[in-house]
Amino acid sequence: MPARFPIQWHITDTCDQRCRHCYIFAEGAPPVVTMPYDVCARVVDQIEDLCQCLGMDPYVYLTGGDPILHPDFWRVMELLHSRGIRVAIMGNPFHLTPEVCARMRELGCVKYQLSLDGLRDTHDGFRKPGSFDATLAAIPLIQDAGMWANIMTTVSAANAAELPDLIDLVASLNVDVYAFGRYCPTSGQRVDEFHMEPLAYRDLLIECQRRIVAQKERGACTFYYKKDHLWKLLEWEQGTFTIPTGADPHAFHDGCHCGRGHLTILPTGTVFACRRMESPVGDVARESLASIYFGERMDAYRNIGGFEKCAACPLHGWCRGCPAVAFGYTGSRYAADPQCWRTPA
Repeated sequence: MPARFPIQWHITDTCDQRCRHCYIFAEGAPPVVTMPYDVCARVVDQIEDLCQCLGMDPYVYLTGGDPILHPDFWRVMELLHSRGIRVAIMGNPFHLTPEVCARMRELGCVKYQLSLDGLRDTHDGFRKPGSFDATLAAIPLIQDAGMWANIMTTVSAANAAELPDLIDLVASLNVDVYAFGRYCPTSGQRVDEFHMEPLAYRDLLIECQRRIVAQKERGACTFYYKKDHLWKLLEWEQGTFTIPTGADPHAFHDGCHCGRGHLTILPTGTVFACRRMESPVGDVARESLASIYFGERMDAYRNIGGFEKCAACPLHGWCRGCPAVAFGYTGSRYAADPQCWRTPA
């Protein structure tokens, strides 16, 4: 079976929430954009063409905003299903019913990702009152329809203390997959509000690791996806990850796949190398997705030689932290990851 190429496709900015840490609405109230259906149809053609060039199968992460609020959401789903394209949805819980979830599954959706950004008061403070309970209520609806229920947390100083308890909570709810990623700042004010010191973040990872191990020992069915690349640094320090003998430390082995392993398409048609930072590489209205992916602007994001701190690190080829977080703090994706605790030798 060919490998899958993930594409995060934002079909609309329309959303029921205005989350405090949302990259779309973080700087105010920009115009809400929805991609017209005829453009969506052309994008599906381009996705197929790109993946044929890559010799890979497309895996579309349909999102927004809340993608279900797109006026042609079901037409887009039907089109993707007719092409045999595997789909996951990243959205809100508010419009999910048994009937809606069943139809999503019939049209090829294999998983639905929701967010939990803390326990009830914290989560609802980030999003809106009632969101926490609505999210928990949606989990069995998703699973009963035959889809995986995924939970994602955006972690920052504002909710870090609750992250270990979230690890226990999702296990008690039999969530299929749980992951967390760090908040990417969008302004200096938000850097101050959400910043975590490196050693404090390391302590948090260690406590999360302890909880994950305890849940596995209890037989929890939840898969804990270690999304943050700084997990690699912690496991290297602990000896559970070993650099392969003879491997070139400056070649790409793992870590951030920006420029290589995924693309993001916005409702405007703009293509980003990474949605978590300003990284425009093209526009599907004016050029093909394949020409964008193989073009010079995208190729610039494949260069891993410019990292200021990581270049001298033994884990350079496997970690590099999160360039998007570094960009959010400094304006440069090559700057030192603000939560990396390793002291250069």
